[in-house]
Amino acid sequence: MKFVPMKIVTQAKWLRRGMNLWPPFWGAGISVTRIDDDFRQAQVRMKLRWFNRNYMGTQYGGSLYSMTDAFYAIMIIRNLDNKYFVWDKRASIDYIASAKGTVYANYQLTDDMLETIKHNTENGEKFLYDVPVEIVDEQQQLIAKVNKVIYIRKKPKYR
Repeated sequence: MKFVPMKIVTQAKWLRRGMNLWPPFWGAGISVTRIDDDFRQAQVRMKLRWFNRNYMGTQYGGSLYSMTDAFYAIMIIRNLDNKYFVWDKRASIDYIASAKGTVYANYQLTDDMLETIKHNTENGEKFLYDVPVEIVDEQQQLIAKVNKVIYIRKKPKYR
C-alpha cells in the first residue's frame, strides 16, 4: 500500500476512510461517519468502549475533545483556495454532562461563515475565527461545548 499525503486527498470519502484509520481516532474509538463531498458538513461518532472510558465509567474527556480536532480547519481549507494558511489555534471545552453511551459531534460550514472569513482576511491580516462545536448523546442531550479558534490568513504572496 502506497502512502498518500493528506494534502492530495481530494475526495471526501477517502479522507473519511483515512481519518478512521488514523491511530489517534482509531485508538480512541472515534469514527468519522460523514463528510459531504463539498466538505460543508461532517459528523463524528464515538461509542463508549472499555478502552475509552474513564475511572467513573463515562466517556474520557480527552477523547471527547479529540472528536473536534481539525474538522473545521480541514473544511475551511477545502472550501477556500490555496491562498490561505488555516490552522487550529486553540480550543476550550466545557463538560456539561457525563456521557454513558455513544456521542456525536456535527459540523456545518455555511456560506456566511466563508464570507466572514474572506471579508476579515481580504487585506492580508490574520483572522481568529471562533466556531462552536456541541457534543451530544443519542438523545441529543448536550454533553460538552467546545469552542474552536481557527487561525486564517492569506499566504504572503497573496497579501
